[in-house]
Amino acid sequence: MEELCALIRQPSVSAQNVGVTECAELVRRLMSEAGAEARLIPTPGFPVVYGEARASGAKRTVLIYGHYDVQPPEPLEAWETPPFEPSIRNGRIYARGAGDNKGQMFAHLKAVEAVLRTRGRLPVNVKLCFEGEEEIASRNFPAFLSAHRKLLAAALVYSSDGPMHPSGPMVYFGCRGILYLELTAHGAKRDLHSGNYGGVAPAPAARLCQAVASLWSGRGKVLVSGFYDRVRKPSPADRRTLRTIPFAAQSVREDLGCLPVTGERGRAYYRQLLLQPNLNVAGLTSGYQGPGMKTIIPNVARAKLDARLVMDQDPDEIEEKIRAHLKRRGFGDVEVKRLGAVPPSRTPVDHPLGKAVVRAVEQAWGRRPVIVPNLGGTIPDYLFTQVLGLPSIWVPYAPHDEANHAPNESITLEGFVNGIRSTAVALFEIAASSEGG
Repeated sequence: MEELCALIRQPSVSAQNVGVTECAELVRRLMSEAGAEARLIPTPGFPVVYGEARASGAKRTVLIYGHYDVQPPEPLEAWETPPFEPSIRNGRIYARGAGDNKGQMFAHLKAVEAVLRTRGRLPVNVKLCFEGEEEIASRNFPAFLSAHRKLLAAALVYSSDGPMHPSGPMVYFGCRGILYLELTAHGAKRDLHSGNYGGVAPAPAARLCQAVASLWSGRGKVLVSGFYDRVRKPSPADRRTLRTIPFAAQSVREDLGCLPVTGERGRAYYRQLLLQPNLNVAGLTSGYQGPGMKTIIPNVARAKLDARLVMDQDPDEIEEKIRAHLKRRGFGDVEVKRLGAVPPSRTPVDHPLGKAVVRAVEQAWGRRPVIVPNLGGTIPDYLFTQVLGLPSIWVPYAPHDEANHAPNESITLEGFVNGIRSTAVALFEIAASSEGG
């Protein structure tokens, strides 16, 4: 606990370049003290902390991923206690990075150390790869992985990030991808008086609203031609898994403050959230938004769109289809700019080593975890499955209400300790598995 609190006290805000290199050195030291041969590998940005703990005669290697950088702590006034001063209360550690991702990442180090101290050797070779730029879209991590394929060779990637299911421990096997676009409609060279120019000057806000509205039907189906063409059909294992995910309709309604568009059927809810793509308006901006009246024709209007993509959709192809749709509908003058993209990623839920991980989590927690085909959100999982070509399995150790990226972020003491147990047992279960490479 003292070591974890020391790690959390060290700021590592990658977006602001605050304390990141100092934190990398601290992680290297903690990794070394846990029993791994640890070093810093430079990148054009912040270094990767890499370590190895080898076991003579071991047949398998597990690559463990994490990140030591954190989100900015603002707004500071919303924190009950200072963000970089860990506070233990009500069975939780509250601080920036407690859940995302220092607490979860540190559990892996303690698991390696625990096995070495109690057994004298590991059942598998362990490679530890902790980056310092995950919170700024892993800018240099793809190039790092491509350049170090041989160094990172393994049978499986095991990672812990994100929150658990509200009902308890969870294992997930990938994520939806994302394509983030900004649409801009231009008008006159300046804002205009809506009386002096109304009806004769272009109205970019109205035009942008028309362009955005053309993307969906009245029932919410995306009307972009070909948007759904490559959507992979759920496998029999996917369908079985969906039936086992707990769904509390009342809790969902309370969380949303409204009824989900899928109604109160859990299977429909999770199928739409996990295995179907979605196109969303993340923001609309134009003109005057202050109190009272200001009669203008804004000269520019912007909308931000995010498309959550599933296997086997390609962000480049979806972007081209959206551009073609707008042009075909007469909105070719609307400027389209890509702000970011990450491909979707999946490891089959019935992968043999996945079964070993599920057994380990069940032993550590004393109850079977919720198995989820993939997250609805986006993580850099494709780097492992597509760049390294490895199966990748995620086991979050933070609670469902960890408040990651928000004030009063936390991890439970139970989650931290059971996270150590989960990683330790997983190493033995993976070693004992007779399948999976």
